[in-house]
Amino acid sequence: MTQPWFATTFPADREMVVAYFCAEFGLGADVPIYSGGLGILAGDHLKAAADLEIPVIGVGLFYSEGYFSQQITSDGQHERYLPQTGESIGATRLLDATGMPICVCVEMPTGPVYAHVWRIEIGTVQLLLLDARIPENTEEDQGITARLYGGDRTMRIRQEMLLGIGGIRALAALGISPTVYHLNEGHSVFLQIERLRHAVARGRSYDEAFSAIRASSVFTTHTPVPAGNEVFTDELVREFLAPYAHQIGVPLERLIALGKVADEPDFGLTPMALRTSTFANGVSKLHGEVARTMWHGLWPHLDVDKVPIGSITNGVHLPTWQAANIARAIDQSDRDLWNAHRTNVGHLVALASTRGAVAGAHPQLRPDALTIGFSRRFATYKRAGLLFRDPDRLARLLSAPHAPVQIVIAGKAHPADTHGKALIAMVSAFARDPSMAGRIVFIPDYDMRIGETIVQGTDVWLNTPRLPMEASGTSGMKAAINGSLNLSILDGWWAEGFTPDHGWAIDDGTRCGTDDEQDARDHASLLTLLETEVVPRFYARDSQDIPPAWMHMMRAAITDIGHDFSAIRMVREYAQHLYVPAHRSAVSA
Repeated sequence: MTQPWFATTFPADREMVVAYFCAEFGLGADVPIYSGGLGILAGDHLKAAADLEIPVIGVGLFYSEGYFSQQITSDGQHERYLPQTGESIGATRLLDATGMPICVCVEMPTGPVYAHVWRIEIGTVQLLLLDARIPENTEEDQGITARLYGGDRTMRIRQEMLLGIGGIRALAALGISPTVYHLNEGHSVFLQIERLRHAVARGRSYDEAFSAIRASSVFTTHTPVPAGNEVFTDELVREFLAPYAHQIGVPLERLIALGKVADEPDFGLTPMALRTSTFANGVSKLHGEVARTMWHGLWPHLDVDKVPIGSITNGVHLPTWQAANIARAIDQSDRDLWNAHRTNVGHLVALASTRGAVAGAHPQLRPDALTIGFSRRFATYKRAGLLFRDPDRLARLLSAPHAPVQIVIAGKAHPADTHGKALIAMVSAFARDPSMAGRIVFIPDYDMRIGETIVQGTDVWLNTPRLPMEASGTSGMKAAINGSLNLSILDGWWAEGFTPDHGWAIDDGTRCGTDDEQDARDHASLLTLLETEVVPRFYARDSQDIPPAWMHMMRAAITDIGHDFSAIRMVREYAQHLYVPAHRSAVSA
């Protein structure tokens, strides 16, 4: 029997255990405890770790109302929340030796908050989820784990205290002693407070405890966008951390200082995570550069290129995202591969024609037309409206009689993101506009199941972030491994993955002028590429009605991107460059 990759590669490090903390996990559409890319990346990370048998344990929260279900009407997005149980998402409530639910407690200003622990198994990897919706808590405290990214600032810090401190206590209650702690984004950073408290209680000085927790910690930052680098007022953080400072035996201001940058007025989770982790990384080479510049203030004595934030480019879990018929056809003839892909386009057209026929829209899609996909969170920096700056020009492109083009769009805006919701209202209005001839469809209630159908059923994948705000952008990888060619800004992973064989680069990857000037320039580049290169190449057919130049690009994208941007490659790099070094540091500390 072949030995697992980790045991074979690191036989001396078999005692390593990685605790992987994240606020959301996207395992599948039936486990709706994710909102977008961060959670789906975390799910792919756990799946790849299981494939490689790397000893990783996920730690998160069980949201009893999940994220939200999206409805689209003529005035845009509306949200509704659907209750779910641990059993409905395939989780098992963990019990102690007496048959009672394992229960952890986290002290908060309003009193103790209790949580039960659920477990989901992903091969050799387990995911632990804390659940505050139990009788031991007040109704207000039960709401801590009701909705992902819900509530006001006090609710958010309560969620993050439960995730970090409660997660550490759940591991202890289960007798699990990690040697490495991976903070996937800053939401779980208060776990470091609990680790400090525990180390001091065992007799270490604060400085010794700090060095020990730092040596065994890995932090991954996922975005330069302010909303992803959460901050709280000092007053609020003092209220929550005061009892822990007393137990650790240090002035409260010493803990507050961990989250401060220069003269910034608020406490930041990302600065605290960076200060308390020896190992830190961004999620693409370009994002690593952006992160080093962004957080240079934490190391003002260093040159910016020496700031200790590296990079490991994200990857996607091929068995989850690549259509089985594409995996089979890649080694077969062009006819077989083309037919397999058109079958998948047909599946998307069928879905879009039924689900997209809402709010007065009347889709007129066809499986043989060039199909462009755009599905992701409707954060404003992703510029979902860029394609629509010149509606007349777009309408001419869509309605060309001998070279039709159609666009399938999906995505959610955070309920509090009024600008994102306005973009959805605008896009759905274009889907209803008669001048677009039914060639634009917005599919509501975007989730992993819909996302899978879209990435497998498009010919072109459109990504238009405002440079350099897209840290990675894994949806383009998922599309590419299914034969969809990227048409994207040179940001995130596409700055590494782009070659003329894999797709097209919108503009040249530089910034110029105001945002509006940049938008105009990028829009002109996008429409020109569509009109002069993308559409003509797709419709340049041979005697078998197959586009040979397009097929060459499809094969290159499937093969090259499937190899270079897989979650297996990604997680191997985490093990080699971060986990094992952190484990060895922990053992020697």
